[in-house]
Amino acid sequence: MQKLAKREEQIMQACWQLENAFIKEIINEMPDPKPHYNTIATMVKILEDKGFLAHETIGNVFRYYPVISKDAYQKHAMNDIVSQYFDNSYPNMLMFFAKEQKISDEELNEIINLIKSQKK
Repeated sequence: MQKLAKREEQIMQACWQLENAFIKEIINEMPDPKPHYNTIATMVKILEDKGFLAHETIGNVFRYYPVISKDAYQKHAMNDIVSQYFDNSYPNMLMFFAKEQKISDEELNEIINLIKSQKK
C-alpha cells in the first residue's frame, strides 16, 4: 500500500467519513481555504488509480467510495512510522512519547491496561 500525500489523506478522510461522496461533498469536508473543484477531481482520479477509491456512475456524475478502509490504512501508516523512526519497536515509540512528555503516567497505565485486555 502506498503512503498518501497530505492532501490525499484529507480527501480520504472525507471519503471515509461520508462513505459515498460526490466531488462537491468532498470539497465541503476540506479545510479552508477550500481547494478548487478541478484540483480535487484530479486528486480523486489519482486516488482511484492508486486503488484507494472507486466510483459508481449516477446520471452523468461519479459518486466515489473508499476501497481501502480507514483501519487498514491506519495500520499500514503506523507500521511505516514505527519501522522508519523507531527501529520497528513499539516500546521505543512509547518511550519517545513518554520522554517528550507527550504522554502522562496515567495515559501509559491506560495503554498497558488496554493491551492486557486485548490479550485476553
